[in-house]
Amino acid sequence: MRVAVYYSNSDIRIEERERPEAGPGEAVVKIFASGICGSDLLEWYRLPKAPIVLGHEVAGEVVSVGSGVSGIKTGDRVSAAHHVPCNTCELCRTDRHSLCDTLRSTNFDPGGFSEYVRLPAINVQTGTFLLPDALSYEEATFAEPLACVVRAQRLSGVRAGSSVLVLGSGLAGLLHIRLAKHSGASRILATDISEFRTKAALRSGADAACDGNADVASFVKKELDGHGADFVFVCAGSTKVIQQALDSSELGGTVCIFALPAPGEEFVLNLHEFWKRGITLTSSYAGPPAETRTAIDLLADGSIRVKDLVTHTLPLDKTAEGFALAAAGSSTLKVIIRPDE
Repeated sequence: MRVAVYYSNSDIRIEERERPEAGPGEAVVKIFASGICGSDLLEWYRLPKAPIVLGHEVAGEVVSVGSGVSGIKTGDRVSAAHHVPCNTCELCRTDRHSLCDTLRSTNFDPGGFSEYVRLPAINVQTGTFLLPDALSYEEATFAEPLACVVRAQRLSGVRAGSSVLVLGSGLAGLLHIRLAKHSGASRILATDISEFRTKAALRSGADAACDGNADVASFVKKELDGHGADFVFVCAGSTKVIQQALDSSELGGTVCIFALPAPGEEFVLNLHEFWKRGITLTSSYAGPPAETRTAIDLLADGSIRVKDLVTHTLPLDKTAEGFALAAAGSSTLKVIIRPDE
């Protein structure tokens, strides 16, 4: 089978590998759509693991199952999670699934930018989800990123009638805007350094948007009658943006670090101001199974629309072009690779 092997953002090669086979408890899925995630472009994260087949936002059809598999069968349309928790450790039992050691050790064989992937038994058991007929494969690739957003907003406590600020209007930021809108936020603000993306934020439901290089705190207070935002989501990996988040938060507000700077970058926190203003600083990573099920439901019933976020769909042979488009970001929101084409 063909796979797209990542050596760097600018070096992705189409190679041949043996098609995987399903062992006991496992399944093999033919990939029909695989999204390029912003994390796929983080070379500080990916280069130490290269060469590697990336791709974790996937949807496809089950083509074979091993002995002992129940719940899915050949021919089923599915979305699969690449990282799954054990659901039995103390962290999982206390709703901290993304800290589970198992979640950080499970993965596809090889990765979603390939014609077929083998799902390990634990992924089949807890991380494989049947797709409603109304949901296309392209839409289903949003299950994973939307699940991450669902978790972040749930942990942060977003509620109807609250104000929300999204700093960074890439794909994750746009999903945050759409979910906040669905949840009944009274006022949603957004930023980005790209005009293309601030316009996308407005189309996604933001009430106002500004350039991320502007005085964001002043923009927020102007839009919210002198107040800060109740909930702020940092969706750009920059310490400057983290400071903007703290400066733009309402008294007693919550700031969620959703995107993060590279390892080694430090942020100086004015603890007195932080304490005096009663800000809650939290973070969120991954989307455990419960959030993935919620995400699929939101996509399937049209509560969160995503078709308009797909700006490019390319065959596997053009994965390198897809990475270049996604990295440039000047005219892209979501790039999806179709290994079946």
